[in-house]
Amino acid sequence: MTQNFAQLGLPETLLKNLDRAGFSTPTPIQAKAIPPQLEGHDILGIAQTGSGKTAAFVLPILAGIQKLEGRPKPATTRALILAPTRELAVQIEEVARSLAGSMRLSTVLVLGGVSRHAQVTKLAHGVDIVIATPGRLQDLLDDKKLRLDTTRWLVLDEADRMLDMGFIRPVRAIAALMSVRRQTALFSATMAPEVAELAKGLLREPVRVEAAPPATTVSTIEQSVILAPAKGKRTVLNDLLADGALAKVLIFARTKHGADRVAKNLTMDGHQVAAIHGNKSQNARQAALKGFADGRVRLLVATDIAARGIDVTGITHVINFELPDDAENYVHRIGRTGRNGASGIAISLVDSGELDKLRDVERLTRQKLPRSGDLHLNAGAAADASPAPAAPRGPRHNNNAGKPQQPRRSGQGRPTAGNAPRQRKPADGERHHDAGARPNETPAWLKTGATPPAKKGKPRWNRAQKQARQAKRPQGQRASV
Repeated sequence: MTQNFAQLGLPETLLKNLDRAGFSTPTPIQAKAIPPQLEGHDILGIAQTGSGKTAAFVLPILAGIQKLEGRPKPATTRALILAPTRELAVQIEEVARSLAGSMRLSTVLVLGGVSRHAQVTKLAHGVDIVIATPGRLQDLLDDKKLRLDTTRWLVLDEADRMLDMGFIRPVRAIAALMSVRRQTALFSATMAPEVAELAKGLLREPVRVEAAPPATTVSTIEQSVILAPAKGKRTVLNDLLADGALAKVLIFARTKHGADRVAKNLTMDGHQVAAIHGNKSQNARQAALKGFADGRVRLLVATDIAARGIDVTGITHVINFELPDDAENYVHRIGRTGRNGASGIAISLVDSGELDKLRDVERLTRQKLPRSGDLHLNAGAAADASPAPAAPRGPRHNNNAGKPQQPRRSGQGRPTAGNAPRQRKPADGERHHDAGARPNETPAWLKTGATPPAKKGKPRWNRAQKQARQAKRPQGQRASV
């Protein structure tokens, strides 16, 4: 087994940068993926989140750029890295610049939610690496602000997430603009059939490397489940946060509105909280992440947008306030803690409506999660219990007791629900009853098939008829029309 980065074939400059950055031993995915890429092979990498995938594709790109002479041509890039979320793109750029050290490396982030003009200005001079989300990149390509015909490296990070977010067509359109001689790397934490199909169209005779079975959680993360009614989760969460051991906590909600609601409640309960989700601007999201990373904010509430884009050192706990709709996102969520060999704790608060999602998670991760708490506080959990017998009624007071009862005539009084005859809906042209017919009796004209009687009522007079009638009356009896 490889014991250090020097045995992977990396140049001396990068080895020094790795040593300065504190990296001495490669992770399993790095040890398996770096050598084939240095040899020029396409890579299909499967590794659990938090296993060091970013360095596994950044280091070979940096090694290749070192061998190139001159500077990139205007409006071109030597390498393109695609990420599904802005947070992940920002994280990749930080890793690339850290590993590049003193190299004259030029990078640009191509993201939505920030200044487009600044991105276009940087691209105009040509750059070594573009880290982008597919939407904004496609926009700049359509406007001819960037061309990819000379791009040497293409990386798709978190490919399964990119497919989930509907980026499959933009990714294929972007790849079609690049040279077929490019070197491509596709990394994912899970290998869905759609990912395999995408790999067929983008990769040429790829080397498949796998550091762990798909959807495997990190062994250093202690996982547990607390069963609680939906309305009791706020109390359970506050009880957990009363423990000072929860020093830096990432809390996941299922929706944007849910994240805002959880953050608002925690603030009202006296906690320091920040929130990130898709409705917030990029600057607000980055400010929230920075405050969380710096320790100024103890709690960060997020949606799944942060499940793959956060690499904050020292996250002690991940709490799933709500389980995700997709069980695979559970793996990515809890992978925000226990990174790079560190230990971590993941706790999921589960109500009776989420038991099916919990079973999906356990089926995917192939493990039974320990449970605590009580769901029977929730009314929904008692659905299987037999209904309680109705309390016996006392005697009803009868004001007519002792009085002779008169026989009720048919059709009189209000019929009770049990013995009331069902009313037949009259057909078109019918009337409910005619003169002399009882309310529930079929009219005589309907029995004989005769023509229905004309509608009774006072005749309607038009204005001219009223004026003529008034003219015939004596002068003192006329009324104004």
